[in-house]
Amino acid sequence: MLERIRIVLIGTSHPGNIGATARAMHNMALSDLALVAPRCEPITADSVSRASGADHLVHGARVVDTLEEAVADCTLVVGASARSRTLPWPMLSPRELGDRLPQELADPDARVALVFGREDSGLTNAELQRCHAHVHIPTNPDFSSLNLAAAVQVLAYECRQAWLAGEPAAPVEPDQALATHAELEHYFAHLERTLVAIGFHDPATPRQLMARLRRFTLRARPERMELNILRGILSDTEKLAPPRDE
Repeated sequence: MLERIRIVLIGTSHPGNIGATARAMHNMALSDLALVAPRCEPITADSVSRASGADHLVHGARVVDTLEEAVADCTLVVGASARSRTLPWPMLSPRELGDRLPQELADPDARVALVFGREDSGLTNAELQRCHAHVHIPTNPDFSSLNLAAAVQVLAYECRQAWLAGEPAAPVEPDQALATHAELEHYFAHLERTLVAIGFHDPATPRQLMARLRRFTLRARPERMELNILRGILSDTEKLAPPRDE
């Protein structure tokens, strides 16, 4: 289970935090690290030193340009976030996240991504809206700022505790496999294109329509077959849409 949990760091600005994250992961037997558009050189003397023996994770980290690339094959994407957001999203505690993992990873093809934002500003709203749920670490409200690696350590610990305590979940049937992040993003693009074609959605005045549809769909956790049905409906709807003025 643990080898299918990916830690994703976005826009990390200090190489030492990458090394410390690798150490926190290796402590809990996590090994899949992805770096999205890091604002520093990932492999430095500082990152290797802070890894304290886990520098193989620093050297093996996958570096990509976008969050979509980092989580394309994942079936559950959880963003680390504070609670105050304009549009509330499903929120988990670290313990609740751990409790979900055995069932989430019952399918051997399933992957879970835990996404952490920039040291100075965290995750953007757009990045958080690409997550199925958010996880909030209940810190002291008078001193709530956590070091990046410390936040990773808390969630990695809960993942390991779930692995140690979990009973094997029933295997998932192939036709019940959950849609991946990449498949969901293709669906959202298709949905928006269709809604524009039929005149239901005006991108110039979005009114959070697509954000709310994202939240609804991600909360539903559609299976791949269900998503294919929805896309088939969208394709037929597009054919019936009136021609648009050039």
